[in-house]
Amino acid sequence: MNAMRTSHPAPTAPDAHSTPAPDTAPAATRAARRAGGTGRLLAGAGALAAGAVLLCSVPALAHVSVQPGEAERGGYATINFKVPNERDDASTVKLEVTFPADHPMSSVMPQPVPGWQVKVTKGKLDKPLESHGKKITEAVNKVTWTADGDGVRPGQFQQFPLSVGQLPEKADHLVFKALQTYSNKEVVRWIEEPREGAPEPESPAPVLKLVAADAAATGGATDTKKSATGEDASGQPANTAADDDDSDTTARVLGGVGIAAGIAGVAFGVFAGRRRSA
Repeated sequence: MNAMRTSHPAPTAPDAHSTPAPDTAPAATRAARRAGGTGRLLAGAGALAAGAVLLCSVPALAHVSVQPGEAERGGYATINFKVPNERDDASTVKLEVTFPADHPMSSVMPQPVPGWQVKVTKGKLDKPLESHGKKITEAVNKVTWTADGDGVRPGQFQQFPLSVGQLPEKADHLVFKALQTYSNKEVVRWIEEPREGAPEPESPAPVLKLVAADAAATGGATDTKKSATGEDASGQPANTAADDDDSDTTARVLGGVGIAAGIAGVAFGVFAGRRRSA
C-alpha cells in the first residue's frame, strides 16, 4: 500500500495592495529616525544656500585696470595699471597702453619696475600744447612694458606706475586701451569702453575718472601740490602703491557671508536633529 502523500498548497504572492506591516519599533526610535532625516535635509539646504551665495559673489574675471580710479582735472597724478594673470598655463610678458589722442598729455613718466623694460612712444600733435610757459609739439601716445624674464606668473598680478599730466580740465574721464600679451603668444585686447547704465563689456578698457579739485581733496587720488615730476610738496616721490579694486573687497565680504551662512545652516541642522532625538 502506497504511503499517503500529503500535498501542500503553493505559496501565494503578496497582494500588491495589501497594507504594509506596521512599524513595531519603539516610539523613541521612530522619532530619532525622523529627526535624523530632518537634520540631514536642513544641513543639505544650508550647504546649498552657502554655495548659491558664493556662486553669486564670485566676481567677473579680473581685467587690466587703472588705480586709483579717479584723479583731479587739470592736475598731475601718479597712476598704476594693475595687470592680473588670468591664465593657468602662461605668464603675462607684455603690456601696451595707448593714451587717448583727444586728450594728449605733455608729461608721462614711468617708474622703473624690476624685471621689466619700458618704452615710451611719442607722436606729433596737430595742435601744440602750452605747459609751464612752454609750447609742447608732441605727446605720449603709447607706453609698452616688456618682461625680461617670466613676467607675471599664473596666480599673480603686477602694477605698472606712471606719473601723468597735465590732465584735461574739461573731461569727465580718460580711456586707456590696453593689450595684454601672454607667453603662449595670446593677446587679450582690453579696449571696450564701458558705458554708464550698460552692462560691463566683456573686455573693458581701463578708465580714469576725472573729478573737481574739491572732490579729489576729500576722496580722490591726486595731490593738488604734485608736480610733473611726481613729487609732493615736501619733495618726496609720490606714493605709487595702489589699493585693490573695491570690487575685490566686496567679493571677499560676500564670500565670507556665504561661508557663514553655510556653517549656520549645517549647525542648525545638527542642533535640530539632536533636539528631536532627545
